[in-house]
Amino acid sequence: MSWDIIDGMCARSSRFPRFFLATALVGLLLLVQPLAGAQSANLPDLGDTASAELSWRTERRVGRDIMNQIQQKEPTYLDDPEVESYLNALGTRLVAASPAGAGFHFFCLDDPSINAFAMFGGYIGVNAGLVANVQNESELAGVLAHEVSHVTQRHLARGLEKQRQISMASLLVMALGMLAANSNADFGSAVIAAGTGGMIQAQLGFSREFEREADRAGIELLQKAGFDPHAMSSFFERLQRATRAYENNAPVYLRTHPLTVERISEMQDREQGMAYRQVPDSLAFHLVRARLAARQGTPAEAVARFRQMLAERRFTHEAAAQYGLAVALERQKDWPGMARAIQEAHARNADSPMIERLFAEALLRQDEAKGLAFYQETLRRFPDSPALAYGYAEALLERDQWNKGLRFIEARLRGGPDARLYRLKARLHASRKQVAQYHHALAEAYAHEGILMAAIEQLELAQKAPGLDFYELSAIDARLRQLKREREEERKLEGEIP
Repeated sequence: MSWDIIDGMCARSSRFPRFFLATALVGLLLLVQPLAGAQSANLPDLGDTASAELSWRTERRVGRDIMNQIQQKEPTYLDDPEVESYLNALGTRLVAASPAGAGFHFFCLDDPSINAFAMFGGYIGVNAGLVANVQNESELAGVLAHEVSHVTQRHLARGLEKQRQISMASLLVMALGMLAANSNADFGSAVIAAGTGGMIQAQLGFSREFEREADRAGIELLQKAGFDPHAMSSFFERLQRATRAYENNAPVYLRTHPLTVERISEMQDREQGMAYRQVPDSLAFHLVRARLAARQGTPAEAVARFRQMLAERRFTHEAAAQYGLAVALERQKDWPGMARAIQEAHARNADSPMIERLFAEALLRQDEAKGLAFYQETLRRFPDSPALAYGYAEALLERDQWNKGLRFIEARLRGGPDARLYRLKARLHASRKQVAQYHHALAEAYAHEGILMAAIEQLELAQKAPGLDFYELSAIDARLRQLKREREEERKLEGEIP
């Protein structure tokens, strides 16, 4: 199956998350009893006889809802601001060269299998195993360009054009059935057969066409974004050659994006007219690879692996290898060793907010005043680094510097909403037993994530909290009215009400 509804999101070599199996079963019940399910869950139709195509706004809503579930319940979701920031910087560079121009979100799963996938609405996931197995940044960009192209070519929506009446329940179960089929063919087939078998069978007929379109558009994106346009075919060709060693256990990416000799030949023919471009890998690329590698195995195993790598000089980037050692030592809580490894990276002229944040944490554990001062200095040098801001805010909250922490968070939020900062703000208010302010901050986190009902519930709790003055209550009331209007518009969009 190559249709990228969440193509391979939970395909594992040996497991499938219990959360998704449970959700698929719930969805299956909704399909078996469609009328009762639609009424009880208040589920919308995504199209009617006049308009069968899935709109981009609805597609975005579906993708956002699934993304929220991944963040909350998928055990391999990697909640790492530095890895996510890098993927989004790389992805944004590609998207800027595409017809979409904006509106995508890239994230990582801590899964060693080689895979990447596109979801509804421009949400694109990358397995850690894929990042570890590319040979350069252009190859990683090539995979992302392919996934971005699935979205910009509207492959998901186009696959639904012939389906006149599809409910949200059917759509989600279809996605979950395809996920399940990647890991357990019998279970996946049961879900598919129960709800949307005909549609999926029709969709599979488009898979080769869609893959070729994504190849063509992806190569153009690579070239326009300044990467080596030959990187996509080189990675795919190497992956295909490697399958000989896998026998029947091919990498997930090849199961969800089936490759053929013809496809690779078409890519190479298209690339022939494009000049070879040697693009240096960014420091961030090397650091993210080292960071992900340092998370593998036990802390002691990771430390030993990086020490041996450095001793034998088996690395492609020495400063990144020292950084990887520092990440592994952080897992061991060896703060002096961690600081020494970062100083070795500094000695090799490596300058990155990722390196400096780790050094700030090492200093903080040994001398709080020095650590906080270094955070402040580094934030002046890298003011746009989210991870530095989160680290400094966490450090202030952990040391009960509430007023300073609140001022810092509020100053950052004036630059734009940030769910993680709102949650840190909520923690700060909770520690001071400021109930209304806690619920208000949590509401803003939910609102930024698009979980409007949860945001509304938090604001209603804030309204009832004691100790509010007139101005605070007025602000909460106004925000509650605004979110209720947004939720009403969202429901109209979904077709839930006339």
